[in-house]
Amino acid sequence: MRPPVRDYLLMLFVTAAVTHLLTGPVRKFAITIGVVPEVRARDVHREPTPRLGGMAMFGGLLAGLLVASHLPHLEEIFTQSSTPRALLSGAALICLLGVLDDKWGVDALVKLGGQVLAAGVMVFQGLTILWLPVPGTDGIYLSDWQGTLLTVGLIVVSINAVNFVDGLDGLAAGTVGIAASAFFLYAYRLWYGYGIEAAASTTLLSAILAGMCLGFLVHNSHPARIFMGDSGSMLLGLLIAGCAVSVTGEVDPSLLKQSMDGTSGSAAMVPVYIPLLLPLSVIALPVADLVLAVIRRTWNGMSPFAADKGHLHHRLLRLGHSHRRAVLLMYFWSALFSFGIVAYSARGAKSWMLFGVAFVCAVGLILLLQPRYESGLTRRLLPRRPRGRVVATGGKRTEADEERRVAARALGPDSSER
Repeated sequence: MRPPVRDYLLMLFVTAAVTHLLTGPVRKFAITIGVVPEVRARDVHREPTPRLGGMAMFGGLLAGLLVASHLPHLEEIFTQSSTPRALLSGAALICLLGVLDDKWGVDALVKLGGQVLAAGVMVFQGLTILWLPVPGTDGIYLSDWQGTLLTVGLIVVSINAVNFVDGLDGLAAGTVGIAASAFFLYAYRLWYGYGIEAAASTTLLSAILAGMCLGFLVHNSHPARIFMGDSGSMLLGLLIAGCAVSVTGEVDPSLLKQSMDGTSGSAAMVPVYIPLLLPLSVIALPVADLVLAVIRRTWNGMSPFAADKGHLHHRLLRLGHSHRRAVLLMYFWSALFSFGIVAYSARGAKSWMLFGVAFVCAVGLILLLQPRYESGLTRRLLPRRPRGRVVATGGKRTEADEERRVAARALGPDSSER
C-alpha cells in the first residue's frame, strides 16, 4: 500500500523539530567541553563559534527513522529493505569520526580511512550500486567488486565535497536540503506515480535528510550560533550519497524504461540518469571550486593543499555581496540544477516546468547579483542575531566586541575575512 505524502511530510517535520530542539543543548555541550576553535586566517566568521552540530542532526535522523518504523504505511520499508539499517550504521560511524575531529583534530589519512570504513560497512549490509545508466544501453550491470569500489568511491567523494562547500553560514545545510527535496520529488514520483516500490526507502530517507537540514538551518543561518563541523558535513555527504546508491542498488532500470512508455528520444532515459545527476548537481560547485583552487595555487607557485582566500564564497564577498546574499546565490544555483533536472524528467508538460524553474531562478539571481541590494524579505527571513564571544563572556557582547565591529564596518567588505 502506497503511503500518502502527508506521512513523509510528518517525517520531515518530526526530524526538523528534533534536530532544532537538540541543537541548543548540543551548542552548550560544545562550549562546555571546549569545541570552540579559534578563528583562522581563511575563515569568514569573526568570532569563535562552537561546532558539533552534526550530533543534533544525527539525533534528528534517529528520531525520524524511529517514528517511521512505527507508522503503518512505512514500517514495511524496514522489514523489506536493508537500506535504513545500512545508512544508520554508516552515519553513526561517520558522525563519531567527525566528533573526534571537531574536538581533537584527526589526521587526514586517518579521516580518509574512517570514511572508507563507514562506506564499507554500508556496502557490507547490502547498500551497493548494481548498475550504471549508459546511453544506448539498458544499463550496465556491475560485478560485486566493481559495485563495491564504485559505491565506496562515490560515498567518499560526496562526503568530502559537502565538507568542502561548508565555508559560509548555512551553505552546506541549505545546499544539501535543496538536493534532498529534489530527490524526494523524484523518488516519490517513482513510487507513487509509477508503482516502483523499490524507491520507497529513498523517498523516506530523502524526506528525513531534508528535515535534518531544515531544523539545523534555524541555528546555522547567518550569523551562525553553531557550526555543523565535520561531524555534520560528513554526515550530510554520506546521506545524500546513500540516497543515490539506494536507487541504483534497488530500482531495476528496466522498470524505469517501462514507466516511460510513450516518451521518445533522449528524454526517455532522463529518469534513469537522475540518481547520479542529482548528487553531481550538489557536488558540482565545490568540485569546480576545488579544481580552480588547485590551478590557482599551482599557478602562483603554492602547494595545492595550501589554504587561501580565493574560494568562490570569498570572491562573492569581495564583489560586494553580503554574507547572506552570497549564500542565497549558491542556493539558487543548486535549485536550478536539482529541480531543473527533476522537472525535465517529468512526463508531460516538460517545457513549461523547465522554463518555470529557470525563470524563478533567473529572477532571484538578477536580484541577488545587485551588490548594494538587500530585500526586506531577506531580512525578515534571516533576522540578524546579536552575538558576542561565547567563551569569555558567556554569549554576551562586550565593549571590545563592539569596537571591533565598528572598526570592521569602517574597513569595508574585505574586513570580514580576517
